[in-house]
Amino acid sequence: KRCVKYGIPLVYASSAATYGAGEHGYDDDHDLIAKLKPLNPYGESKNNFDQWALAQAEKPYFWAGLKFFNVYGPNEYHKGRMASVVLHAFRQIRDTGGMKLFRSHRPDYKDGEQLRDFVYVKDVCDVCLFLMEHRKHSGIYNLGSGKARTFLDLARAVFAALEKEERIAFIDTPADIRDTYQYYTEANMAKLKGIGYDKPFTSLEEGVGDYVTNYLVPGNYL
Repeated sequence: KRCVKYGIPLVYASSAATYGAGEHGYDDDHDLIAKLKPLNPYGESKNNFDQWALAQAEKPYFWAGLKFFNVYGPNEYHKGRMASVVLHAFRQIRDTGGMKLFRSHRPDYKDGEQLRDFVYVKDVCDVCLFLMEHRKHSGIYNLGSGKARTFLDLARAVFAALEKEERIAFIDTPADIRDTYQYYTEANMAKLKGIGYDKPFTSLEEGVGDYVTNYLVPGNYL
């Protein structure tokens, strides 16, 4: 209400967790949002807010909800177990020389080949700045790299950045999250590109290399 009253633009964090198991794909079309079936309370809360935002009769003159996919990068050190897999991989490899990944509990995915859309935090910041500078085309947008990669790809990128030999083992996915575990996410980025965002997204190897070399190893912040 204050954003409407005082003419303040609003950009808020939604999440790819709203897509659940991906029964309806990963398209940020507003007409699909009410059909989504998140797998956990976090995703449900984000989807509920997206629906609430769309339903408001009065909205800020510019607003955007961003469905963040798997964000990684500098300044996440405070997040504990909720930090990105890149940070956890770095710490495991640094401390033990190896990396443990969740094995697959589905016959259609091999161990370590579960897929996620990993997006570098610097790209996320660039998109946020683009939206705040242009302040047109309000709505809900996906924010990922647009390319799904495996957890094996991610682990190998961390080993490569550290110039260490790959030592990867697989462990069972914890029982309490096994039934709600996403095996595939990939952002459809056509909508964001359609409003004029044309900057290329950082590849997983480039992003992990920058993060590990320039931030994690020396302990730097962005």
